[in-house]
Amino acid sequence: MSSITVAKVLNNNVIIAEHPQHAEVVVIGKGIGFNRKTRDRINLSSVEKMFILRSQEEQEQYKQLVPQVDEKLIEVVQEIVLHIMQSSRQPLNEHIHIALTDHISFAIRRSEQHIAIHNPFLYETREIYPEEYSLAEYAVERINEVMEVTLPPDEIGFVALHIVSALSNRHISEVKQHSQLIGDMVGLVEDSLEYRIPRESLDYSRLVTHLRFVLERLRRGETVRETSSLDGLMKREYPEMYMLAWKLTKVIEQRVHIPVYPAEVSYLTIHLQRLAQKKEDETGMEE
Repeated sequence: MSSITVAKVLNNNVIIAEHPQHAEVVVIGKGIGFNRKTRDRINLSSVEKMFILRSQEEQEQYKQLVPQVDEKLIEVVQEIVLHIMQSSRQPLNEHIHIALTDHISFAIRRSEQHIAIHNPFLYETREIYPEEYSLAEYAVERINEVMEVTLPPDEIGFVALHIVSALSNRHISEVKQHSQLIGDMVGLVEDSLEYRIPRESLDYSRLVTHLRFVLERLRRGETVRETSSLDGLMKREYPEMYMLAWKLTKVIEQRVHIPVYPAEVSYLTIHLQRLAQKKEDETGMEE
């Protein structure tokens, strides 16, 4: 029967072990290191909850991180990661153990020092990644409860991006870049229309969702069918919104370095025209 051999106990919840298939590994499990000594053998079948960091680089980073953080944090992050795996039913990039532990540890320190970090893309993150945002709400709620802290709502957005990164196997910087890009584009639309789109409105949700799908199509390399008749109609009927849509696609091209299909301009014009009409209707009602 397969077992692991304890090489080093980092704390009650984390050990370095020799694994029959994966050589040296970091094993994370509630109480797995309690009363363990070097060379102790642990039957794999008796370990109910375990995560194995197989990458040597990930292991070294985690070994350095563990002594710097509260054991309770290791435990609650493990619980959160399990919850994410069970809820999403998708494999997670193992780096989330390091990224989330490190991020939350730093966030708690900031909170204790009363240093507030504003998240300018909170609404965009919630709209673009609703499922991950919901998981992040659970995570922050559990952290506040277990660690007896009060992390601000802004942290939900940051944690959501880490969850997106782990589920999609994309680097956190790329995930952040997309949220920031969408936030910047919404700002450009609002400046052009001289109209602030209510963040809880269906209009805002539609616009952000559309921009998200444009970026997702580009990331996956999907082609968008040309519709020359629609393109001509949009250009003729709504020249201002067509020009704004064209500007937005140019911003996308500059930031992600991928050419945008011309058909995207036409579809985006339809969304922008709906917003422009909404503004006119509201202005007319005020008068």
